[in-house]
Amino acid sequence: MIPKSNETEYLLRQPVIANLEQNIACIQKIAEGSSDLLVNRFLLSGLPAALLCCEGMMSTAMLTELILEPITRVHVTPKTTEAIADYLQNRQLYSTDRSQAKTYAELFRFLHSGFAVLVLEGLNYALVYGVQGYEKRSVSTPTGEDNIMGAKDGFIEVIRINMSLVRRRMKSPQLKLKLLTKGTKSQTDLCLCYMADRVPKALIEQILARLDQMELESILSSGYLEPFLENRRCCFFDTIGTTQRPDVLCAKLLEGRVGLLIDGTPFALIIPKLFCESFQTMDDYCFRPAYTTLIRWIKYLAFLVALLLPALYLAIALHHPELLNRTLLLILAEAEQNAPISLTAEAVGVLVVYEIIREAGLRLPKAVGGAVSIVAGLIIGDSAVSSGLISTPMLTVTAISIIAGFVIPDLAQSITLLRLAFLFAAGFWGLFGIGLLGAVVLFNLCAAESFGFPIMAPFAPLYRRGFRDTLTRANFRKMQSGNFTVEDYYE
Repeated sequence: MIPKSNETEYLLRQPVIANLEQNIACIQKIAEGSSDLLVNRFLLSGLPAALLCCEGMMSTAMLTELILEPITRVHVTPKTTEAIADYLQNRQLYSTDRSQAKTYAELFRFLHSGFAVLVLEGLNYALVYGVQGYEKRSVSTPTGEDNIMGAKDGFIEVIRINMSLVRRRMKSPQLKLKLLTKGTKSQTDLCLCYMADRVPKALIEQILARLDQMELESILSSGYLEPFLENRRCCFFDTIGTTQRPDVLCAKLLEGRVGLLIDGTPFALIIPKLFCESFQTMDDYCFRPAYTTLIRWIKYLAFLVALLLPALYLAIALHHPELLNRTLLLILAEAEQNAPISLTAEAVGVLVVYEIIREAGLRLPKAVGGAVSIVAGLIIGDSAVSSGLISTPMLTVTAISIIAGFVIPDLAQSITLLRLAFLFAAGFWGLFGIGLLGAVVLFNLCAAESFGFPIMAPFAPLYRRGFRDTLTRANFRKMQSGNFTVEDYYE
């Protein structure tokens, strides 16, 4: 006896047959009484037919106006299956998004995507018409990439709308939008976006090959795909970028990158990602070059402060007090002499408590999320210092480091982990430990690549023309010729 799951998989692989009653029986057997399957039988020019749809996935008004009313008025002579099928496909439109389903697997995929499926007596395939009308979130401002002068629209969870947001900005026929379907159970739509005249063909082939190697049952967010697109070699920083902004994605496509849109998530993946791009925003190209250059250098400084400041304080206080002047040394000694725990444990404890507070504020409902700030500020901040559990200098240094990390949100995860690693290195070996770990991180960055493209470009390997939009932001008059693209380094 074949298990039900195996029997269903077997039926899905079978072709649609030319008998209407057997087709409907097989479809209902696969659906197993699913309440959202609607089967509407009727006579189409004298022949038995059935219109199938999935409740909640299609627009009732569109279905009625475009399909139900016109199709019930169809009268074809002679009244044969071939004549009716030819009339429906070649003389009637009904929907601009039309296709055919030749197997039950294809039929259910269209059905569950919001298509209306027409099954006709004597026809060994089903006709499908796009009448999608499911509920969706409207296009709104991106929540994680705010800007002052840039566009205010962001991606949403519907892939077709996201494709239109990209196409509206890039009307060139060189922009290619290639739809894929991945996930054996979820059948999730993916869209590969690239400029055919900019992106290396080898890059597209490698991405498609890695996607074909996936054996995932479902793809519910971008995080499901990233491990398959990143190199297996460990890297401390992301080699695949994400964005909620269509304008950012279009800018990357012009540089020869590849974008990947995922149905059901408002984030697009960018392949490959450069390390220096974490310090760039869309507002950089709206402000004056001199001001943008200053802001970028502040971001580079903030990155170093967020990563190294607690570790430097710990290393100097424990192993190298001779580096401090007498006044500062006395202040630190007085602040730390009553602390009940070691400096290393104190620093790690403060950072761990901050992560707990941040996670609590992130996961709590907005109605009570403000209480976390009150508790953190009054109880943990003021009371812990007043009671002597935490020294004021340590709390100050940690707070400055955490605030500096907010300046580069793209690197928040990497900074959090590396900050703790630098703390332990400083606690055990002082400045020597910081220097050693810093060299390891730098070597890891310079050796990391994504699909053969070094993520530290244009610094390693050196490409001087790329400095116009990394260390500084040159005027568009200078950047309009000889743009830096993936092909400059792709192997």
